[in-house]
Amino acid sequence: MNLPSEAPPSRTRWRHRRDRLATGLIAAGGIGVILAVLAIGVFLVVEVVPALAGGGLAVERLHATLTPLAWGTLKAAFWALLFALPLALGAAMHSALFMSPRLRTRLKPALELMEALPGVVIGFVAGLVLAPWVERHLAVAALLLVTLPLGALLAGALWRWLPVALRRCLPLAWAGLWLVPWLVLLGWGAVALAPPLEGLLFGGDLRAWLDAELGLHYAARNALIVGLAMGFAVLPSVYALAEEALAGVPSGLTEGAQALGATRWQALWRVVLPAAAPGLLAAVMIGAGRAVGETLIVLLASGNTALMSLSPLEGMRSLAASIAIELPEAAPGSPDYHLLLLAALALFAFTFLVNTLAELVRTRLRHRYHRLGGAP
Repeated sequence: MNLPSEAPPSRTRWRHRRDRLATGLIAAGGIGVILAVLAIGVFLVVEVVPALAGGGLAVERLHATLTPLAWGTLKAAFWALLFALPLALGAAMHSALFMSPRLRTRLKPALELMEALPGVVIGFVAGLVLAPWVERHLAVAALLLVTLPLGALLAGALWRWLPVALRRCLPLAWAGLWLVPWLVLLGWGAVALAPPLEGLLFGGDLRAWLDAELGLHYAARNALIVGLAMGFAVLPSVYALAEEALAGVPSGLTEGAQALGATRWQALWRVVLPAAAPGLLAAVMIGAGRAVGETLIVLLASGNTALMSLSPLEGMRSLAASIAIELPEAAPGSPDYHLLLLAALALFAFTFLVNTLAELVRTRLRHRYHRLGGAP
């Protein structure tokens, strides 16, 4: 048996030098990113604090200007997360614990690739396609928003009452496929039923009824459109992180719970979710950070009206959109310039704190898995 010859000393030294060079470049790149982020924070603080200390920014103006923008930012993030979190977390639970491995290897990369879609494209489609369609078919859109989630829950309830032979033909592991025709059928039914229901219940014009009866004015570009579009943009990142956290829970925990008599659903709610809670919380926080800092989708789909309103049918204006619109026209050193930098500092502080907290939570999750016998 011939043993492999040892590498020459010169080749070994060259390999070690190459590894050290690659390690140094990676470390330098990481340190450079950290320094760049810190430099941005220092620049904003240096520009804003003197203006605040010197009275260049009046308290009354700060309150009147920033309060509606902060409200619009939180409003847009709330509706985006309200749309994205149930879908993302539900898809992550099904993908990590119930989906067929063969189907998971095909669908999971496709869902993660959605994150590569540029925000400007999503905002363009929301502002020029989705918003006009919803404005013309408000009753259809409202019925779809109610019918599809309830239809998915109804499908799960009906599945439990099916005969055993039919349930074997429609296994939960492939629910991601056999649910599609059902939801398409429900969507078609909602589109067909919406006009007669609108005529019967709302006199043929839902927009006029909302304005007359509830005092809700419908704007073409509103928080609902922003929530749908930005939720679509946030969904892939939340799904990827949540799925990773759920799939990383040691299988011995689930198997032990089932060996003690728990069903798969009981093991999910009582064992897997508590164990993966830090990772799920990190996914939600990162999604919230992206929703708060999103600029182009809000800019193109919100109408950019600085309103303090709870209604999802009215527009709003966010901090990020205001910076994008007004900063090119603000003269350096002017009160408007410092006001916009203060808005940028608020966004920077929020996203920095949220992402830092999310990373700390993820680190705690890895340590927990290590103690439980999972991968470190």
